[in-house]
Amino acid sequence: MAGRMVRSCVQTALKAVNSVVGLAGMAVILYALWMLRAWYREVNDLDQRFPVPWFIYTFLGLGIFLCLVTCSGHIAAETANGHCLSCYMIIVFVLIILEGAITVDVFLNTNWEEDFPPDPSGKFDEFKDFVRSNFEICEWVGLSVLAAQVLSIILGMVLRTLGPDRETDYDSDDDTTVPARLPLLRNQSQHGPDYAEPNTSRRSDSWKLRILDKTLRTEF
Repeated sequence: MAGRMVRSCVQTALKAVNSVVGLAGMAVILYALWMLRAWYREVNDLDQRFPVPWFIYTFLGLGIFLCLVTCSGHIAAETANGHCLSCYMIIVFVLIILEGAITVDVFLNTNWEEDFPPDPSGKFDEFKDFVRSNFEICEWVGLSVLAAQVLSIILGMVLRTLGPDRETDYDSDDDTTVPARLPLLRNQSQHGPDYAEPNTSRRSDSWKLRILDKTLRTEF
């Protein structure tokens, strides 16, 4: 009973922490869709062909990827399957490494902007200006998402150690074995108290024939 309560608490905590990453992914998708809408408005007004805005599509793909990771985390937390939890933790770990590599490159490399291709939409420059003007807020948001990702890995390891709930499997097995025995009881109840086996009826008939034969012989 105590193990089941601990497992349910860990599952709830993993889902809650994983939801933070999902909210960040939805926010990134909404921001990318807003930038894409503004970009197409500008293109339609100028009536010219421009290269593909890589920054907008990259931002949109990042948001979709975070939402998919959140869905996989909820499935892994609900099932408590070892393989699902391992895949989820590996994906989150790789994501943390990529985020750390980009952050180190931005802070240590003075010419980090040259590592990215030019953005024809200009949204990349607008995003940089937004981050610089609201650096404290963006820092707290980034740290919150990073902390949620680290906690999701820790809780996933704890849940993988606890394993799935075996007691429910035992209960389901007991439930399935009972109906298999019911037809035997039903067959016995359908015959009634006056039911006799075929062998006993044959024996009684032969016994009556013998008595009748003896009585006929005595009379003659």
